[in-house]
Amino acid sequence: MSKESSQHGHHHVLPLSTYLGVASALLILTAITVWVAQFHFGEWNLVVAMIVAATKAILVALIFMHLLYDNKLYLVVFASSVLFLAAFIIITMFDTLRRDDIYEFLEKPIHSNAAMYQVDSTKTAAGMDSLKTMMPADSTAK
Repeated sequence: MSKESSQHGHHHVLPLSTYLGVASALLILTAITVWVAQFHFGEWNLVVAMIVAATKAILVALIFMHLLYDNKLYLVVFASSVLFLAAFIIITMFDTLRRDDIYEFLEKPIHSNAAMYQVDSTKTAAGMDSLKTMMPADSTAK
């Protein structure tokens, strides 16, 4: 690193204690994730896990990727992107967890006469059994 480039703020050399502090924070956040996973909070386990993951991602970007010392617009764009991604993952997972409350049919093929469900004579008996388990009960009776 040349002296000229460091005077313009292009390169930052952080003390080792900063890196070790962030690494310790990441380890503590990982331990919190593992500890929280031992308890059953229902859907809130996902929320806690996503909050911890987003915090860890932002910490890595701020310190290890030097976004904290760069243009603040990059910091705002990255942090808001991580937060929105976490929010959308949480919303999507809430939707998939509650989907069976509104749909009547579960694990049923869209078209039961599709070619992938046709019985092949070269299949073994074990393969036939696994195929029958994939088909719904009403389509096997036909």
